Amino acid sequence: MADQPRVREYRIETPNGALHAARWTPMAADAPGSPLVLLHDSLGCIALWRDFPERLARASGREVIAYDRLGHGRSAPHPGPQPTSFITDEARGAFTAVRAHFDLERFVALGHSVGGGMAVEVAGRHPAACEALITVAAQAFNEPRTLAGIREAERGFTAPGGMQRLARYHGDKADWVLRAWVDNWHSEAFRDWTLDAALARVTCPTLALHGENDDYGSAEQPARIAALTAGPAESRLLSDCGHLPHRECPERLIAAIVDFLSADFLAAS
Repeated sequence: MADQPRVREYRIETPNGALHAARWTPMAADAPGSPLVLLHDSLGCIALWRDFPERLARASGREVIAYDRLGHGRSAPHPGPQPTSFITDEARGAFTAVRAHFDLERFVALGHSVGGGMAVEVAGRHPAACEALITVAAQAFNEPRTLAGIREAERGFTAPGGMQRLARYHGDKADWVLRAWVDNWHSEAFRDWTLDAALARVTCPTLALHGENDDYGSAEQPARIAALTAGPAESRLLSDCGHLPHRECPERLIAAIVDFLSADFLAAS
């Protein structure tokens, strides 16, 4: 397609290992607006966004940047077990390296699932630079539905042949990826975990999107995100959608994002 965004891949060196990143640039040389930086879920990576970054870049007219966290996708293995502080750590570690590599004076943080929690931490840690925050199917606190959904998924992956699905994207890091997800969320440290303190530091406009049939979090999750941020915020439920809006209803998800990015209060921020 003539208007298909250009995509380029990058290798970003960090003290803990190299990150794999990609950037989609709209064909218009004077594309308006700050880039959107995508933060993936616990089992995710760039490849598992599928064609969502390309479609988002084309629809929004903005650059889209995504990266594989350490231990995921084509990035280097994580140097040891994932600490229980990993959500907070991302904002001051790998994300800071990504921001520096792309020289991002301003950006929009967009995170899916646990990546949404990381996007909240990013927005709070970089308040002058974060133009807006968008969370998709994010968890703001640990609830029984979250833990039950994770256990159900674990059973599927540990069944014969199940790990091959993860290995297709994470290679020999697949077992680490699964254990980092399951073990952290079911740890004692995560029993009373919330994003409350991080949300209080968010001053930019915020949009919290959530599928009404999400197996990993109730409608209370986006409501809490929108209620506790210090800046203007709204939450929206996506009907007939589960935990993967970028695959289940990408057109509606992208339309909601573009509408939000075009809002008057965002343009004035």
